[in-house]
Amino acid sequence: MRMASRFGRLKKIWADGGYAGEFVRVAKEVFKRVIEIVKRSELSKFVVLPKRWIVERTFAWFSRYRRLSKDYETLPVSSETVIYLAIINLMLHQLQPG
Repeated sequence: MRMASRFGRLKKIWADGGYAGEFVRVAKEVFKRVIEIVKRSELSKFVVLPKRWIVERTFAWFSRYRRLSKDYETLPVSSETVIYLAIINLMLHQLQPG
């Protein structure tokens, strides 16, 4: 129930194929959220997947921060805080480059 109160404006969620199944049902029935699964195609062919680039771009941005390159943090809260700091830094540089 924490998710519903924290993310009230969130209506649609894109997820990897690994989240298909029970997660989709619970999100729909309990939290009234729509989960759209973006599945990969065959590995031998290159196909651009819709919305997948957003996730890949975000991971590329995170890879520039040494603290996020490995699991240095012992607590999930610490790891979440470092991710917030990285995003804040990225947003500040988008607003005021240099």
